[in-house]
Amino acid sequence: MSDLIAVIAPGEMGAGIGQRLHERGARVITSLAGRSEASQKRAERAGMVAVASDDEVVEAGIILSVVPPKDAAGLAQRLRAAIARAATKPIYVDCNAVAPQTAEEIGAVLAGSGAHYVDGGIIGAPPTPTSAGARLYVSGERARDVMRLTAYGLDVRLLDGPAGAASALKMSYAGITKGFTAVSALMMLGATRAGCADMLHKELAESQAPLLGWLGRQMPKMPAKAYRWVAEMEEIGAFLDGIPDGRAAYEGFARLYEHIAAAQAAPRRADDAVAQLDAFCAMESNTAKRKSA
Repeated sequence: MSDLIAVIAPGEMGAGIGQRLHERGARVITSLAGRSEASQKRAERAGMVAVASDDEVVEAGIILSVVPPKDAAGLAQRLRAAIARAATKPIYVDCNAVAPQTAEEIGAVLAGSGAHYVDGGIIGAPPTPTSAGARLYVSGERARDVMRLTAYGLDVRLLDGPAGAASALKMSYAGITKGFTAVSALMMLGATRAGCADMLHKELAESQAPLLGWLGRQMPKMPAKAYRWVAEMEEIGAFLDGIPDGRAAYEGFARLYEHIAAAQAAPRRADDAVAQLDAFCAMESNTAKRKSA
């Protein structure tokens, strides 16, 4: 019989993972407690079966927690009592973008429940029928047991380290990619305010073409995700606590993403942050014009 796997919750990433596991033969369950109608529809499209109680959730051999960083500890706390009651104890994989300190706190929440705790970190986009999708890095005493999910098409990679190592890798990677996006957004907005955005775009096109190409692909997609990145920046700040100004830098990026998320949610104005970033990315440099002439 195929593995029974719980994926909570069916957001964009969770549903993508659930669909991949389901398509490759796993039995996938989820919980829709407190979730929206959109989550319900994503779960149905992914072939995930919604169960009515937490006691049913913990019947799964593996539980994958895929929730916003601010909800990670709360989900572990919610499922702890059900895990403690369960006759067979699940492997609980926290896959969320949290600092190693938070990963340790989640492990402490589950301690005494009998759960086999594994630290995880997801890097990449959700799996789709046409793409391999994200990598799930895992660490901790029982991390090797999660490798059996590779049989269901999930790209799981084992880290030689304790619980917290996978979260450290996730924080380091996201700190570079999303931190770089934040720095770039700040400079685009600054150049727009100073009236030199066109010349900055031209200079980047001439001297940093690969960099501008990356920004042209990534920046237009960022505003819709900015609200999700706020807590992640705060977790990266916690990861960097003790490195001079590391925490302060990423707390600042969190506030920037809050500002961009607010602009994204409001009616579009020509002078708001999202419109300015879109305008910068849409510029056609003089170099590009000459090449196409």
